[in-house]
Amino acid sequence: MLIPLVLGLSVLALAVAVGLARWVLGQDNGTPQMRTVSDAIQEGAAAFLRRQYRTIFSLSVVLAVLIFVLYAFFRTPHPGEPSATTMALWTTLSFVLGAVCSGIAGLIGMFVAVRANIRAASAARSSLNRALQIALRGGAVSGLFVVAMSLLGVGGLYTIVHAANVVPPERIPLLIVGYGFGASFVALFAQLGGGIYTKAADVGADLVGKVEAGIPEDDPRNPAVIADLVGDNVGDCAGRGADLFESTAAENIGAMILGAGLAARNPTAFGGVAALGVMLFPLVARAFGLVASIIGIMVVRSREDEDPMHALNRGYWGTAFLAGVGFLVATRWLLNPAIAPEAWWHFFLCGVIGVLTSVAFVYITQYYTEYRYRPVKSIAAASVTGPATNIIAGFAVALECTALPTFTIGVAIIASYKLGASSGLEHSGLFGTAVATMGMLGTAAYILAMDTFGPITDNAGGIIEMSHQPEDIRRRTDRLDAVGNTTKALTKGYAIGSAALAAFLLFSAYLDEVAALGSPLAAVDISKPEVFVGGLLGAMLVFWFSALAIGAVTKAAVNVIKEVRRQFQADPGILKGTSKPDYGRAVDIVTIGALKEMVAPGLLAVGMPIAIGLVFKGFHVGAETVAAFLMVGTIGGILVATMLNNGGGAWDNAKKYIEAGEYGGKGGPAHKAAVVGDTVGDPFKDTAGPSLHVLIKLLSTVTLVLAPLFV
Repeated sequence: MLIPLVLGLSVLALAVAVGLARWVLGQDNGTPQMRTVSDAIQEGAAAFLRRQYRTIFSLSVVLAVLIFVLYAFFRTPHPGEPSATTMALWTTLSFVLGAVCSGIAGLIGMFVAVRANIRAASAARSSLNRALQIALRGGAVSGLFVVAMSLLGVGGLYTIVHAANVVPPERIPLLIVGYGFGASFVALFAQLGGGIYTKAADVGADLVGKVEAGIPEDDPRNPAVIADLVGDNVGDCAGRGADLFESTAAENIGAMILGAGLAARNPTAFGGVAALGVMLFPLVARAFGLVASIIGIMVVRSREDEDPMHALNRGYWGTAFLAGVGFLVATRWLLNPAIAPEAWWHFFLCGVIGVLTSVAFVYITQYYTEYRYRPVKSIAAASVTGPATNIIAGFAVALECTALPTFTIGVAIIASYKLGASSGLEHSGLFGTAVATMGMLGTAAYILAMDTFGPITDNAGGIIEMSHQPEDIRRRTDRLDAVGNTTKALTKGYAIGSAALAAFLLFSAYLDEVAALGSPLAAVDISKPEVFVGGLLGAMLVFWFSALAIGAVTKAAVNVIKEVRRQFQADPGILKGTSKPDYGRAVDIVTIGALKEMVAPGLLAVGMPIAIGLVFKGFHVGAETVAAFLMVGTIGGILVATMLNNGGGAWDNAKKYIEAGEYGGKGGPAHKAAVVGDTVGDPFKDTAGPSLHVLIKLLSTVTLVLAPLFV
């Protein structure tokens, strides 16, 4: 009954997504001038994604072959496991399916987003509410597809393995961990490639256009403006979609592993069908969250004179409330054994902690990235004395903003662990943290809809600007664009918060898997020199990976800057408005640069945990050293990602604060200093920071898949 329910609600969500896509595509698509700009964005995004996914496909095939070979020829089956070839086949199949589903979900969401932008722009000519609904529902296609495809993939794969009778039901999650690895692998390259593309184009367009030529943002005279608008989609739509797909897939499987462990340790409480209910609880809770997100998305509407953010917030709170009701139903139904009658409400409160943690991250991110508050205002004030003091103040804010999220994560983990441990069941503390993670991700579809809303409204504003629409329409799209910038910042905060809780969940799942393989780790002993070195290497990986990602933006941006300067010098008519720039040339340069530069950091992230596990296995501490690598790398990744995300967002909004008229407004010395700071922060918040979200979970899924090789 449970799997049909999960699959049925997932199919329902996909049907709603298709209906929303048809509704969005049925809206008016603007004037011929608007369509010219929109078509260029669509063509640029399609060209980049074709090349990007061709590269990812090639790398995925190589890794799938490597996984099969390692499992089939270098891994000794443990007691109770099927043959090496069977394990290799199912693990490789899971990896491929996870990669394919992640790619499909990202591409479909992207397809609608790059067509929703012109329809939102067209609607903005007559109604702010209509434009808001088109942008949000266009983003909802991505959100619903990502979460529903994740559920369908995990639930469908579970059903197939169960029907094939390869292993007992409680061991199926360990067999399909490759699905999360496949999703993580695609997400890493999608986020890296998209992040490098969007920031290389943005930096090139801003430095030459705004600072050197003194032309406004999204000005049609800027040769890099189309590449910049394309980048908003490939970075924030496809990249973030792949990130949250990977989050939901990996956390579903990790929580299922912990659920199976809980049932095994409490056989009198969860026997037979009840044990299956505990293991499938994460899928059921996530499916109820999908329904809550659908309702929340459909009820959003705004008055013409209202701040659009208020309408989105009402939808979010409605979604969170309904997801909480769904959680209440799921815990009362599936986590309510007769011998522990209070367990269900303990786990329900764990889910509430997860929801409250997501809300806390939203408000913490707002505090550090909105110009109503002290941090951003302090950066703007420092801009008066030049770029150097702007950057010093911004970096100080970036370092400071790690404190509150760390306290929040700490409280959430300890509180949910203690609640789980006091449920009356044996060894239930870790499952309590898993339930908290499920609670935080209950609103994932709505959050992703808000995230994709950002690039849709950004593109809508660009289309209005480039097609020379009246100023009052541009003011309307500017209101939506300002809200879109806020939602993008909030979803980054949400993503790192969910990654932090998920990382603890997946680390616990790794320890469970190692124990199931016959080498239980009661503790990770960093007094052992090999284990300490493993932790040190984990911390170092975060910084090395970030350096490669930020350096990749620099290399690609330099080529864009040279091209924009070349076009301005070769044809003075471009700046006068009498000649049209060659947009396609800038798009090609960014595409080639981004795809070339994304490979090195991606391969480092995948290869390093494998190398450490195999090397230290020779010292007979392979699994424990990998555990230290995973633990310290995760902690470092959470802190550095928080610093990069919020620091970059603060720099960005300090610039916008000055553009609103403070400290001399646009074009003044303070504004130019703020543009430099914003440019420094761009690869922080849109390339390295979001890619670290994926890295944190990729480390966990790699080690989960390959743990048998390290024991």
